[in-house]
Amino acid sequence: MHRSPIKFCKDCGAAVVYRLPDDGDTKLRAVCPACHAVHYENPINVVGTVPHWGDKVLLCKRNIEPRFGKWTLPAGFMELGESTAEGAARETVEEAGAQFEMQELFSVMSVIHVGQVHLYYRAELLSDVFDPGFETIEARLFTEAEIPWDEIAFRTVSQTLKHYFADRKTGQFGLHHESLV
Repeated sequence: MHRSPIKFCKDCGAAVVYRLPDDGDTKLRAVCPACHAVHYENPINVVGTVPHWGDKVLLCKRNIEPRFGKWTLPAGFMELGESTAEGAARETVEEAGAQFEMQELFSVMSVIHVGQVHLYYRAELLSDVFDPGFETIEARLFTEAEIPWDEIAFRTVSQTLKHYFADRKTGQFGLHHESLV
């Protein structure tokens, strides 16, 4: 995993040590020797949508790193105080300026090597007019044949799009779950 380890206690500020907690836990944890708080490092949720309009999906060209200039589904980090669906909707408004109706959860991708879980919901677009935010260079609709597959920013997006178009052909949309290593 690429995240830096916890160095200081979030409760009292003392330097933590990595050891097995006294409660019988079997994983090394950041434990505060001063106040005995145990700090857990958990995956981060990335939430987004697969916005669709007829036989097309909406993609956003990234105006930020990582993967500046590459295409992605509208998505981003989930915030405290929101559900996964609320976060996905917020990101779709922020990145694409799209008008849509949220649908069901469509894909769950565990990205183990970076400690993330990506959750994508289907979203039916109510308009083909977009007003992208500062994180997006361009928001555009693509048919399956038009998708710039070599310019997709993240593997979770490619996988989700492949599942979406395969399901669209059958007319049955399922929930897709996989782990990417």
